[in-house]
Amino acid sequence: MKIQRRSNYFKKVSAPSISIFYSGSAPHLSNDSYYRYEVNKNFWYLTGIDQENSCLLLVKSLEKEEAFLFIKKQDPLEALWTGETLSFEDASKISQIPLSNIKDIDSFDNFLASLFTQTRKALFGPISTVYFDIERQKVTDEPLLGERKARKFAKMYPHIKIENSHIILADLRSQKDNEEIEAIKGAIHISNLANQRMLDTLKQAKFEYDVEAEFNYVLNKHQTRPAFNSIIASGVNATVLHYEDNNQPIEPNSLILLDLGVRYRYYASDITRTYPVNGKFTKRQKEIYQAVLNVNKAIIKWAKAGITQFEYNQMGRNLLIKEAKAIGLIKEDEEINKYYYHSLGHPLGLDVHDVSDPTQPFKVGQVITVEPGLYVKEEGIGVRIEDNLLLTENGCINLSDEIIKEVDDIEAYLAKK
Repeated sequence: MKIQRRSNYFKKVSAPSISIFYSGSAPHLSNDSYYRYEVNKNFWYLTGIDQENSCLLLVKSLEKEEAFLFIKKQDPLEALWTGETLSFEDASKISQIPLSNIKDIDSFDNFLASLFTQTRKALFGPISTVYFDIERQKVTDEPLLGERKARKFAKMYPHIKIENSHIILADLRSQKDNEEIEAIKGAIHISNLANQRMLDTLKQAKFEYDVEAEFNYVLNKHQTRPAFNSIIASGVNATVLHYEDNNQPIEPNSLILLDLGVRYRYYASDITRTYPVNGKFTKRQKEIYQAVLNVNKAIIKWAKAGITQFEYNQMGRNLLIKEAKAIGLIKEDEEINKYYYHSLGHPLGLDVHDVSDPTQPFKVGQVITVEPGLYVKEEGIGVRIEDNLLLTENGCINLSDEIIKEVDDIEAYLAKK
């Protein structure tokens, strides 16, 4: 699969060129401590390697395409402290890059320089373009590793054209292959197991963190971890979109919103459910919940590849306006902004908010979320219902369909506990 992904990438870049991808390293936390290491997703997508301070070099000449992987050479003394790093042989098997092309990371700079010398031209020809993985969410953000490396390279080789590979990878990653879909299904399966455990213990929970503890227990048992900061929001806390404190008492007769994700084999699930903590919805809670559920189900029937992000968001908004009017929550269309203030969903994959081009229509094989919500602060009610959809040419498959969300199913399940 890694060979195919690199082949797909090679088709998108010019020749002669090289592309450089860095795995990254854990940022410094304090003193001699570091944050948990997270591999660069584009690097992992093309190599399957999850190891700090590694580098992938892809060379495309007029005659051939070749991949080189640079990793840290094993150090027996360091292994006693932090464990063994990958051997060259293991790295070759995982990445499907020939063993002869697995090299010591300490040799990377010299190898890169050699590509621009006369002696190397016999193999790859004169390199005219270098692609760096340049990503930045905001103009004010500090430049990430790819951009810093690109700036340094530009100073050393001002005559070489620099292009951005991140845009290419965003397009390729948006369409999931079978291996990726199975990983997302695995994440959703564990989400379902965790959801059942939280429901089984919901009536005994006194604080939001009691519920979060049950979620984390299931993930630990399956040797995985949350895909993002868990949201366990009871009562009015559920009207705050990214509420993450998870430390407040759970009030009787309130609703609890569970926005949770699992990362499995590097891929994420992102599921939201809203449940009555005492096992039964009040009349008003049920009205608002059913309104959101109606939108969730209508979108799942309608969504398919070929629609645009704008159309998707607009459809969700229009349906929520209709439902909010039907339950007397609003009278005018623009009033919906008070009770619904986010988009209908986002792409899902290696990143929870996965890379994609929002100006392009959704693709066959793309996985997206659908998460309508209504947030009525004055009534202490926040409802969001989120599923993960695999888009097809004629519709979609709800990958999270097994996680209960119908009012009758929820109340029947909780009645048994």
